[in-house]
Amino acid sequence: MCHARRVSESVTPAESGGAPDLVELARIVARQRAELDRLRDQAATSAVVERAKGVVMALTGCSADAAGERLLQRAKAGRHTLLEECWITLGQLTPTAPGPHASPGTAAADAPDTGRAVLEEGSAPDDVAAALGRLGQALVRVTTPQDLARCLLNHLAPDMGADAILLYARRRDGGLELIGHAGVEDELATQWCRVPPLSGIAALDALRAREPRWLEDLASDVRRYLLIGDPPERWRSRAWLPVGAAGAAEVCIGVLRGRAGAFTPRDRAHLQGVTALCAGRLRVFDTPAVRSPDAGADAVQALFDALPVAAMLLTPVPGASGGTEDFLVEAATSQVGDLLGRPGENPAGRRLREFRSALAAQPLWRGCLHVLATGEPYEGEPFAHEEVVADVPELFTYTVRVAPLHDTLVVSWIRHGSSDRQEQRLADLQRLGNLGWASWSLTTREASWSTQVFTLLGRDPAHGPVELTEVPELALPEDTPALTRAVGELVEEGRAFDVPFRIRTGGGIRHLRLAAEAVTDLHGRPVEVHGFVQDMTARRRAELALVESERAILTQHDVLQAERTLASRLQHALLPLANRPVHLAGLRVEVAYLPAQSGVHVGGDWFSAIELPEGDALLVVGDVAGHGVDAVATMAQLRFTAKGMVITGSSLTGALARLNTLLLHSGDTHTTATMVLARYSPRHRRLVWAQAGHPPPLLLRDGEARYLHRPRGMLIGASATPVYEEAECRLAPGDRLVLFTDGLVEHPPESIDRGMERLAEAVSAAQSEGPVPLGPLLARMLPGERRDDVCVVDVRVPVVPER
Repeated sequence: MCHARRVSESVTPAESGGAPDLVELARIVARQRAELDRLRDQAATSAVVERAKGVVMALTGCSADAAGERLLQRAKAGRHTLLEECWITLGQLTPTAPGPHASPGTAAADAPDTGRAVLEEGSAPDDVAAALGRLGQALVRVTTPQDLARCLLNHLAPDMGADAILLYARRRDGGLELIGHAGVEDELATQWCRVPPLSGIAALDALRAREPRWLEDLASDVRRYLLIGDPPERWRSRAWLPVGAAGAAEVCIGVLRGRAGAFTPRDRAHLQGVTALCAGRLRVFDTPAVRSPDAGADAVQALFDALPVAAMLLTPVPGASGGTEDFLVEAATSQVGDLLGRPGENPAGRRLREFRSALAAQPLWRGCLHVLATGEPYEGEPFAHEEVVADVPELFTYTVRVAPLHDTLVVSWIRHGSSDRQEQRLADLQRLGNLGWASWSLTTREASWSTQVFTLLGRDPAHGPVELTEVPELALPEDTPALTRAVGELVEEGRAFDVPFRIRTGGGIRHLRLAAEAVTDLHGRPVEVHGFVQDMTARRRAELALVESERAILTQHDVLQAERTLASRLQHALLPLANRPVHLAGLRVEVAYLPAQSGVHVGGDWFSAIELPEGDALLVVGDVAGHGVDAVATMAQLRFTAKGMVITGSSLTGALARLNTLLLHSGDTHTTATMVLARYSPRHRRLVWAQAGHPPPLLLRDGEARYLHRPRGMLIGASATPVYEEAECRLAPGDRLVLFTDGLVEHPPESIDRGMERLAEAVSAAQSEGPVPLGPLLARMLPGERRDDVCVVDVRVPVVPER
């Protein structure tokens, strides 16, 4: 340490007995002040050197002289001053606590010498080294972060055109707090004094990455970051530099320039050298830049202990992505544990999700995030909570509220009294039941209505309620007499009533119901009336709609029944059924037609079994899509046309093609039909058949049932260019051939393939039991209730030819 020397200078008067020379006196005072400043700087510099020597001694275990020599060697090797080396050494102290198995000295000793590397990297120009030397000397006079910001602006403004300096420290919640500024107005500094832990903040980005962020292209920077300044173009280039040589950076320096353009390599080397020096200055401030995490915690908890309500103070905990992943409970009252589902526990000092993980899916959590993002208070919906009062469980209603308090949140629960709960229940009852209460005093002529009654009657509450005897005047003229009579009987005889009436409002006619009863005195005279008004409009409209619907259903049922009767008569006229099997071309043919048993429609299934002029037999089954008279008419058209075409010599495929053309050019272009046409020649026992989208016939021979291979053919009415082919089969004595419509094998939810398998099994079983009529086969195949028509043509080739 250097010792201050006493300075004394004589003042010679200008004349004997005269006043001293003021100019000379001022010159002496200036020299004394300069000497005082020099001594102060020397003392401050010595303090920095001694503190740096202490750090080296703690890290290496060497003596004080050896520590000083080591600092001098490092300064000489790094081509900078001893004071710079001291600032770098102090800046390398780890700002965060070391791990449980490492001492502070070890943590700092093992840290990389990044500050020195920054100064030496790329062999900084001599002018930069000189500038950093001057800054190192100037830092000894800096005592606060605000002084540091001004010092940096004075240092960097002439060197690289810096216009403003901002110093931000990281808060406990991951956000930023402005600890020093220069070159910006107090209003702007106040606006940006606290920055929440959001994404898109360049200073936060630099601290998280521990790397500088150079904002040198304003157009792209505006898209990436939220820029300080209004407008952002005020500073067209910026640099954000994290301060800290080891561990996590806690302070970020912002250098803002009004001019555009990139920071040159020299500028970058200069700025990174500046951060290395500032790290040491920030470490040894007499007053910490960032408040202690535990400062005032006991006082805050004491305050919460005195609160008569359930409340807690939350601090956001940032996640890796920058968002809030949890909240730290700074303080809480004793009731909070019960309301959060952890009776008897206090969450103070713990993370909220650690205390109750299920909160992340509840409205309270979403409310806290909403307040944090918007700054607007949040109030949740009322909820019931059971508490034990005098050993008796009782339900209470609570409402939770969240309010912002700087960078924290205050959560409180308000318990509603019994009167509040009753009023809320009554309001909910009136709203849900769409009704309101009313009372009238027959002695004082006073009336009292709930708000809902005014709404139902369409009356302005400012006009007040009407007397009971005036209520009938609010109804439509048609309903006034009944309501007047009921009110008169209640007032005179005390007879309760429940009367519907209608009123006219701006929204149309409203159906209401007024129910009232009287309270009598000791003599039985009515003195007060209590009642309620209920809106029955929706129910009345539903009743009217139901009546209209029932009426329409009955009318439609009558129409459908008449249509069914007509269609059924047409069908019986067009499809005469034989009472017994018929013999055609040496074949024994039995037919069956069974109408659907569900619904009121008649289907379009049909058959034909006739003997042609040449002696051949024509066998046909078909099915028209749809039901009713139209389907029966189409069925008749196709049935008679098909027979006529084959009788006049048309081939089976030609007949199908012409029927397709006929259906396409009919009145209903959307109607389709399926069909099987078969022609049997007895001379050669030759069966030629064709189909149009219909299931194939089933052949039973020698106890084995199989379906004939289907030739190509699409349903009639589906295409203007259909393709139909014929197939041929030789029948043998004893063969059985079954032609059928899909109603025999299609019974949802069972698939039609399974139905065809069952038919083959049933026909085979009937053969093994001996010759049986068609009826038992149908009974075995069909369910109790048929949803579709069934048409079957059962053909058998006798073993002995028919004569």
